[in-house]
Amino acid sequence: MDTVARLTILLFIISSLIHHISSSQTIRLPSEASISTSYCDSWRLAVETNSVGQWKQIPARCVESVAEYMIGEKYESDCEVVGKFSAEFVKGVTVGGDGRDAWVFDIDETLLSNVPYYQDVGFGSKIFNETSFNDWVNLADAPALPASLSFYRKLQELGFTIFLLTGRSEHQRNVTEANLLFAGYRNWERLILRGASDQGKSATSYKSEKRQELMSEGYRIHGSSGDQWSDLWGYAVSTRSFKLPNPMYFIG
Repeated sequence: MDTVARLTILLFIISSLIHHISSSQTIRLPSEASISTSYCDSWRLAVETNSVGQWKQIPARCVESVAEYMIGEKYESDCEVVGKFSAEFVKGVTVGGDGRDAWVFDIDETLLSNVPYYQDVGFGSKIFNETSFNDWVNLADAPALPASLSFYRKLQELGFTIFLLTGRSEHQRNVTEANLLFAGYRNWERLILRGASDQGKSATSYKSEKRQELMSEGYRIHGSSGDQWSDLWGYAVSTRSFKLPNPMYFIG
């Protein structure tokens, strides 16, 4: 075998070894089954960053973890942090005094908490049941999220015009208004619910259309608050958006 052939073989062997070494150093994610109990904390983070994408149920192994989060101090603390960042943002907004400086709030898991309902149905471990949820809505008994109520009142003190934009349907207007008043909310400019022509639209499309209508009326939407990315994304978006945590369900 001549020298050139030997060198060719030697280079091939070295190249194969380098490929093997680099391949063995490639990060490989373990299967869900082998991840430690911290997996559920990581799953909640992935939900909040929209890395999970569309999902229908909490992983069975994380139901207890989500329940502990939602009824514990951590959820309340996370909501307070969002409220504080929101309050810091509005400090830099100049309110014109013409009533056109607006803020848009979602309702469920943003202004009102449905945790008492979800506590009875497994915190999102089951497929969403519209009938049972509507029965809960009709009770008008959902409490306010304390951090949201505090921020809501702060906006009113500063002279913002507040719009409530919810995926609830028009036939739920009376019970929704009653619940909001019971929970401590007052003097919103307009409560916007899904009408007959809005049924079947995605949340992103529906809420974008309604924000566009407000902008067409001359309102300057400085901020939006919601627990779903579909509350905040789309078009005619606010200057800043603030997402509250919600690992119980996803609305696209």
